[in-house]
Amino acid sequence: WKNNGKENIFVSEAAKLDGSKPVRGGIPVVFPAFGPPPKDHATGGLPQHGFARNSTWEYLGKLSSESGALSKGGDDSVKLDFGLSSSNISADHKKAWPYDFGLVYSVTLGKDGLQTMLNVRNEGKEAFEFQMLLHSYWTVDDITKVAINGLGSTAYIDKVLDGGEHTESQSGLKITGEVDRVYKSIKQDTTSISSIDGKPRLDVTRDNISDTVIWNPWIAKTKAMADLRPEDSYKHFVCVEVGSVDGWQKLEPGETFEGGQILKSHL
Repeated sequence: WKNNGKENIFVSEAAKLDGSKPVRGGIPVVFPAFGPPPKDHATGGLPQHGFARNSTWEYLGKLSSESGALSKGGDDSVKLDFGLSSSNISADHKKAWPYDFGLVYSVTLGKDGLQTMLNVRNEGKEAFEFQMLLHSYWTVDDITKVAINGLGSTAYIDKVLDGGEHTESQSGLKITGEVDRVYKSIKQDTTSISSIDGKPRLDVTRDNISDTVIWNPWIAKTKAMADLRPEDSYKHFVCVEVGSVDGWQKLEPGETFEGGQILKSHL
């Protein structure tokens, strides 16, 4: 996804694109659990971040959309749908999470931006609980000169510091080391990336979800990740990941959930 010839989405030079492991970069889809699943939960037998990001999705076609900020159909935008269901995940994942579900991931590219939405449907006869997250990697020129705006006074879990809950005191979050924070129930719909002096870079607007993860591995963790290269690549991206990860969403049989993001680049 480019603006004026410049790429918005970061993908590592060493990312595995053969399906052997999740892609390091892009917008990996996290479902049905975020992080290492709790062992006492129905997702407890699944790998970290669930199975959606390293399963093979089915291309469902190019469609005109009926709703959404960018989804007007016609020549101004194009919408592609991809599907994943209980019938096309691995036997191991099916055994670990034996629910009947259907996912549709919709990507709409318009002149004014990008929209990515995940629709979750319970196609079985019993309720299930899930979490979802769009683990988006965004390009920046220099992480030390970036501010993340729109998170002030929001409660967050700091996975690097102590795993405890804190309240964001900065109106513009500066990245000065490893960061892994889960911001919960954000009142403002849009979280934006800008330069420290206020030049806008990217607006990320949540649609029907209210949590966001901010992640950058910094120096030591980047070196330890064989699929994250070059070794200074941490300087050139920040993850602003929208989702529903504070607790669990519950879907009764036949019910659906949809959430995602609307993106506007200022490149």
